[in-house]
Amino acid sequence: MTEPRPEPSRLVVLVSGSGTNLQALIDASADPAYGARIVAVGADRDGIEGLARAQRHGIPTFVDRVADHPDRAAWDVSLAETVASYEPDLVVLAGFMKLTGPAFLDRFGGRTVNTHPALSPSFPGMHGPRDALAHGVKVTGATLFVVDAGVDTGPIVAQVAVPVEDDDDVESLHERIKTSERAMLVEWVGRLAREPHSIDGRRIRFHPKEQS
Repeated sequence: MTEPRPEPSRLVVLVSGSGTNLQALIDASADPAYGARIVAVGADRDGIEGLARAQRHGIPTFVDRVADHPDRAAWDVSLAETVASYEPDLVVLAGFMKLTGPAFLDRFGGRTVNTHPALSPSFPGMHGPRDALAHGVKVTGATLFVVDAGVDTGPIVAQVAVPVEDDDDVESLHERIKTSERAMLVEWVGRLAREPHSIDGRRIRFHPKEQS
């Protein structure tokens, strides 16, 4: 079980694109009451807006590309070592388009979270909004989960529902999902940072703080 911390929880955020979820976390963490601060932002490629956002806010950044390593396993080890150097309490995958592997999960399993643009366990993988539309569901949404060795299969931290409108296409549906996803991510990363919790099988349990 995590314990309440006198200092803000340390977050490392990993990105692959524009970093809109990262920006929401940066904005939230500017308030001391949020209980977390971003100590580094990492990426799997250069020249992306997500890195630029971090740099504009004075947050240290790093890039670890798969192509710079002999194989995916070596990249996974390198990424784990780099992230570990920042001593994070929580790792947030915010639009990070690579699957972490065994070396990473050995160090950060149970304290790495990711979002998925569907209501897990429905529609896993890269095309959640498209698959939801194709299936004809009336409600979809977004899921925040603890990363495990599967694809969008880890214990669920939180979910938010998003109605599917009759005139939705993949783009319009995905944009509405992302808006709800962003708010959910900020709220629940804050809770994970501030509140003691544990993972019990597939359930995340939050525990009342002991009164001093």
